[in-house]
Amino acid sequence: MAYFSQQLINGLALGSIYGLIAIGYTMVYGIIGMINFAHGDIYMLGAFHSLILFLILGSLGVTWVPLAILLVLVFAMVLTAMYGWAVERVAYRPLRGSTRIAPLISAIGMSILLQNYVLLLQGARGKPLHGVVTGSIPLFEQGGFVVQIGYMQILIILVTIVLMAGFTWLITRTTLGRAQRACEQDRRMAALLGVNIDRTISMTFVIGASLAAVAGLMVTLYYGIIDFYIGFVAGIKAFTAAVLGGIGSLPGAMLGGMLIGLIEAFWSAYFTVEYKDVAAFSVLVLVLIFRPTGLLGKPDVEKV
Repeated sequence: MAYFSQQLINGLALGSIYGLIAIGYTMVYGIIGMINFAHGDIYMLGAFHSLILFLILGSLGVTWVPLAILLVLVFAMVLTAMYGWAVERVAYRPLRGSTRIAPLISAIGMSILLQNYVLLLQGARGKPLHGVVTGSIPLFEQGGFVVQIGYMQILIILVTIVLMAGFTWLITRTTLGRAQRACEQDRRMAALLGVNIDRTISMTFVIGASLAAVAGLMVTLYYGIIDFYIGFVAGIKAFTAAVLGGIGSLPGAMLGGMLIGLIEAFWSAYFTVEYKDVAAFSVLVLVLIFRPTGLLGKPDVEKV
């Protein structure tokens, strides 16, 4: 029971990160019906922005950890949001009226571009960040095994809860949220009713990139090392989480992220760690066989 509880905590922390990235996928798909395959690399840029900002703050003598994390969080979100905005303007807006395959190819090209951009600037070696948030709280002991939750895990889960609450308020209570929901239902009709489609879609990319930046910061603090390739692996898993939960459903994206994190944590604990990805994708296949729209997804309704 103690080992199970520890892996449950580990899985929830990991799943929170996947969920934050998955929201970006599901937001873009919900509005324009396309998958932003460059989103994983936006998350990678957020991680590198966080690392660089920590180094800058350290050189400036900002050593109080809460203040440093807050400053890095704000500036990383702003900088990464600019890349999200640029991806929409370059890879999506010019191809919005074309066939569905053109923006997909453009997004894959943008993903390769961002990977090599960071590779040329930062190099291929992993970049470490040591000991910003350390320590843990013991919860209980059973059979000599101490179940504990790290301060970093608490931070990840709390930040995810706050962001989900704030994001839910944004979607349900604000003018931007109403515009996003209108574009999701019918972009042409929303435009006729005065909704600025271009601005709404751009803001969707900006918000998704900001959430990816938060995930990048959390990963940088949690694992202490990043490289230019982390966006590809995490992006594929977050996309899997979005599809598992129901692409287009924001609660589904978070649910899918949690499930992927839990599957990886428990499979790594009780079976061979090399096959944890196989287990996650196998669950996705089974869910899509019996529920093609995902766990919380809704079938598309053809408009006539």
